[in-house]
Amino acid sequence: MRKTLFTLAAVLFVTSLAACSNMQLMGGGKSPDSTAVAGSNAPTADSMHHCSTPLGTLAVYEDQRSPWYQLLTSQYQLPSTVPVLKLLVQQSNCFVIVDRGNALDTAIGERALGAAGEIRATSRIKKGRMVAADYTMTPSITFSSQNAGSLGGVLSMIPVVGNYAAQVAGQINTKSASTTLTLVDNRSTVQVAAATGSARNMDIGALGSIMSTHTGGTIAGYADTPEGKVIVAAFTDSLNNLVDSLKQYKTQHVKGGLGNGGRLKVD
Repeated sequence: MRKTLFTLAAVLFVTSLAACSNMQLMGGGKSPDSTAVAGSNAPTADSMHHCSTPLGTLAVYEDQRSPWYQLLTSQYQLPSTVPVLKLLVQQSNCFVIVDRGNALDTAIGERALGAAGEIRATSRIKKGRMVAADYTMTPSITFSSQNAGSLGGVLSMIPVVGNYAAQVAGQINTKSASTTLTLVDNRSTVQVAAATGSARNMDIGALGSIMSTHTGGTIAGYADTPEGKVIVAAFTDSLNNLVDSLKQYKTQHVKGGLGNGGRLKVD
């Protein structure tokens, strides 16, 4: 009877750890795990802040030479953040996205075919139809990970379930990420706005490696990685903060005009 109770306690403990695996935005919401948007038809998501009308056209630029990008793609094995940001931005309805990546290369190829006379004349693919990007958004990420190994040392002293609980707790990591989004006016190259965001979760993927020996399953092999979910949540937080700041935007003025010498004089 006592062994049964301890076994039940172990199961409840593991279940409670699993409950801690929910990703949290520092602002209190959750990221949209899956969604779709088309044109101005952007479904409402509880965690997203929205604009009643778009503020202009937007291109997303990702510095793939930066250290954070190397960490993102090598250590965490995650792809470019550009598709994620495009989805979030279009869902917010604050900007109309213009592509400056692979889709642009395809569009240029279509124009080349048109110029060579290989496309029907009624296709209307010609020069002068491409939409300019009014603004460019640039992301950056800072990663953080904290191990809960000290908790495992305490739990190991619990009779019967201690060693098992310690194995689980010792492999729990608190994942967190801080993100920054900057918005630049393409015509003047003036930075219009910048916003930070953050999110965290509890990664208990190691729990799967312990249980898989009994179930034959691979609980740890989840398709959506905890790092990926945290990054999406942090970018959602950043975008929300950016949207809120843009709603209060006022034009910046410098006496004498921007770029005309400034007001801090030197001899």
